[in-house]
Amino acid sequence: MLDLLIKNGEYPDFEKNSLKKANIGLEEGKIVYIGEEEKPALKVIDAAGKVVSPGFIDIHMHEENFAGEGKDYVISRMMLRQGVTTCVGGNCGLTNQSLKDFKSVIEELGGAPVNYIMLSGYNSYRTSLGLGHFDPITKEQQDYIRERIKEDLEEGAWGLSFGIEYDPAITFEEIVYACGVSDDENLLAAAHYRADCIGNIDSVKEMVDIQNHISQKFQISHLSSCSAIGQMKPSLDYINEAMEKNPKLNYDTYPYNAFSTHIASTVFDDGCLEVWGKEYNDLLLTDEPYRNVRCTEEIFRECREKYPEMLVVAFVMNEEEIGMAIANKNGMVASDGIINNGNGHPRAAGTFPRVLGKYVREDKLLPLTDALRKMTLEPAKRLGLESRKGVIAVGADADLTIFNPETVIDGATFGDLETPPQGIDYVIVGGKVAVQDNAFVDERLGRFINFKEQ
Repeated sequence: MLDLLIKNGEYPDFEKNSLKKANIGLEEGKIVYIGEEEKPALKVIDAAGKVVSPGFIDIHMHEENFAGEGKDYVISRMMLRQGVTTCVGGNCGLTNQSLKDFKSVIEELGGAPVNYIMLSGYNSYRTSLGLGHFDPITKEQQDYIRERIKEDLEEGAWGLSFGIEYDPAITFEEIVYACGVSDDENLLAAAHYRADCIGNIDSVKEMVDIQNHISQKFQISHLSSCSAIGQMKPSLDYINEAMEKNPKLNYDTYPYNAFSTHIASTVFDDGCLEVWGKEYNDLLLTDEPYRNVRCTEEIFRECREKYPEMLVVAFVMNEEEIGMAIANKNGMVASDGIINNGNGHPRAAGTFPRVLGKYVREDKLLPLTDALRKMTLEPAKRLGLESRKGVIAVGADADLTIFNPETVIDGATFGDLETPPQGIDYVIVGGKVAVQDNAFVDERLGRFINFKEQ
């Protein structure tokens, strides 16, 4: 007898690029049956009129800060409720605690809301050496960081990440040297760009050049915040051409016209507003004592000094260019979700249903199956997990999201992250129901996925 039967739903057949109606049977955490029979099961879900999708895979988010905020799941609960079942943390060169400690907390808590994959954050190790954002690095310090990254790889990290804009002193050669810690082509390297693409796409060109000098697959992180300021089309043209020459290259993007990061970061150094052509009022603060307050120059400078970890939302990108990055033939959907004290940008809670509701159903910028591919199969392939995740197939992991394509939409707003998405009926992790109708059923079904154990 099956553990769970999902009947009457439609699932994405990516080979035929269409939805296919079938009953899907789950047993011991795997998909074991796909067909027309209504096999006996301990639990039955009627998914008539619904889409049964592989669980969404967020290839770029920022994990919990257990070290600074306590052993509580905040962002991964938001991820789970929007249909995400697997997340990649440690992005932009930033990790909140050692990988060993992160794994131990998941084990201590008996699991996680989502499956976690982690990268080794280069910038965090740079900071640990006492280097400032603009300080050059010595050869001995580079060797030290490579050893720390090597230790993370031994702990099961899937690669490494860089936040070039956050530490502008990081050189091209420094990045390539760090990636030389391993020649495993299955590992992933990812980078937050050096500077916004305003007037030129030099930052994109640098990242493409990095790919051509390293063994690992290279991920251009959150292209929307890099190029949706007037340079999206030339950026996409350059990336698409580069991917034809080197398919190890790719990018991810999120569906909002505002980015978010810590207010004390170099992103907000003097002159940033002039470069963007924006004003202080285009910056929204997310935490007390100025939660949901638009900046003035006085408030901005106060927060930079007194509340450096506060996340600020910057409305600087063009909506039309956001759609271009999502609808492009290449690329993946990712949240770039980051949360501080429970607050932040709604992308952490609404990215995936927003793409399905706004960009697929309302704006009709891309077909449903293409959007689902960018949320499931493509990131799974990027991680080398396509035989297990990102697909509806016999033998695949039973990580699934069941949603209504006619009603699915994000609920979180820039002023309220707690409003849940609409139209997501079930989220299933490891063959068991984790979320039903926005209510958490089991928040400990996820685990740490170790690269060395794949």
